[in-house]
Amino acid sequence: MERINGKLFKEMLRSGMNSLTNDQARIDALNVFPVPDGDTGTNMCLTFTNGAKEALKTNDEAVGAIAKVLSRGLLMGARGNSGVITSQIFRGFYQAIADLEDMDAMQFASALVNGSRVAYKAVMRPVEGTILTVVREAADYTYAYCATEEVTDCIEVMRKMVEESKISLDTTPDLLPVLKEVGVVDSGGAGLLSIFDGMLKALEGNPVELDASATKASSEPSSQAKIEGEGEFGFCTEFILQLSEQGAKNFSENNFKEELATIGNSIVCVQDEDIVKVHVHTLTPAVAIKMGKRQGRFMKLKVENMSDQHEEILSKENDAVEVKAAPKAERKKYGLISVAAGDGIANMFKDLRVDEVISGGQTMNPSTEDFISAIEKMNCDHIFIFPNNSNIVMAAQQAATVMEDQDVHVLPAKTIPQGISACVMFNPDAELEDNLSEMTAAIENVKSGEVTYAIKDTTYEGLPIKAGQYMGILGKAIVDAQPDMMDVTKKLLSDMLDEDSELVTLIYGEDATEEQAEELAAYIEDNSDAEVEIHEGKQPVYSFIIGVE
Repeated sequence: MERINGKLFKEMLRSGMNSLTNDQARIDALNVFPVPDGDTGTNMCLTFTNGAKEALKTNDEAVGAIAKVLSRGLLMGARGNSGVITSQIFRGFYQAIADLEDMDAMQFASALVNGSRVAYKAVMRPVEGTILTVVREAADYTYAYCATEEVTDCIEVMRKMVEESKISLDTTPDLLPVLKEVGVVDSGGAGLLSIFDGMLKALEGNPVELDASATKASSEPSSQAKIEGEGEFGFCTEFILQLSEQGAKNFSENNFKEELATIGNSIVCVQDEDIVKVHVHTLTPAVAIKMGKRQGRFMKLKVENMSDQHEEILSKENDAVEVKAAPKAERKKYGLISVAAGDGIANMFKDLRVDEVISGGQTMNPSTEDFISAIEKMNCDHIFIFPNNSNIVMAAQQAATVMEDQDVHVLPAKTIPQGISACVMFNPDAELEDNLSEMTAAIENVKSGEVTYAIKDTTYEGLPIKAGQYMGILGKAIVDAQPDMMDVTKKLLSDMLDEDSELVTLIYGEDATEEQAEELAAYIEDNSDAEVEIHEGKQPVYSFIIGVE
């Protein structure tokens, strides 16, 4: 097969998507930490499914045009570090074939190499033994093989890519000792191999079908939101527009958002060249659709009923219905966005002047689009984002890059205690640089600990861990594992407390009680001079989240 056309490329994406979905649970199980978050397979599946489904819907037949839609879908749906890196791999792939109707073997191989290069550039400190290593080694060896052997068969390119990906993946434990100790390969690399393997099977004429028993990852969360101030009524209206030539010349994001604001709220409008993605909650979806029609043609259109009056209102799409314009937030100097799992923790951030709290954490990483949606709601000069999880930072940074017309700063908060401490130091009257300096210093001054349970038997840095045991995690290290939750938490506290400790923030979750938190507070007071603050976080998975300053 000497060339890949658009139709075949779509089949490759479909097969790759199905392969990854089928392998999602297996890839989640490769997690080094035996904690119940299972993020890599889930994040990659959500990311790739979002992009692939967008690409499969497009009517374009050129591989470059299809890859462009894929790249944008991956960008908007990217979740977690593995998802963001995956989106960057296919962004680089798209850049190399942007102008092609179809591609030959060397163009295919060259695009894979460019994908690896773009992905490396997206990561500030690339770590070998990860998905980055797998894509770089596989792409480089594949390109060299194609060049030296003068390969003209696209199937051979993909076979070589899969073969080299397997070889590279198998060597990841030699590059990351923690992988070797736990006895697993890199989960991100395994996810990428699954995508490539599915693409190969489509080229060979045996595309992967979705396994009905596999865990299904939705490409995007369903919208259950209500229109503020409108009670239970309204429609979540989303569409992607391809602007007409005249529309592309005259289109203005701000003007279009102001127009949408006359009929609804929760507005998101993001433009990328001649493509515009729109989200609005409105009582008159037909009016929103007419507004879009004036700008170009629909590539995607979805209207979800948020009331019991779906059919009644849609049947009146030609009627003039007055809707009061959503009040626009007063312009202010700063806006704060934080990520949190658990109503109690969310309320803690809101009490600390956080404007938007994005639901998520270890168990469900927010997507780039989730951050963009929150940023779009801001009406301020400077925006601070607190990811509060190391696996969320890249998605937040990617959103900040996309929203280049906004002054967005992603703070290096990688835990809930770090985020809380930074918010405490935020001063709405201070200058930007002073706030950034104070908040960053606060983040660096916090020790963070967590207590959760193990989901599998393993050994971590010489510590044997049994499934069902509670684990004490200090920073990124598991310091203890025992059957009793309170014993583990006290051991963790003893490792965290020292003579310089002044304040302990103790947040108890869904499977812990206030009485247990009070017992731990007494333990802290008996073993240190630190003050203790107890909060009900209502967070899942983690019995206790602890911050020591």
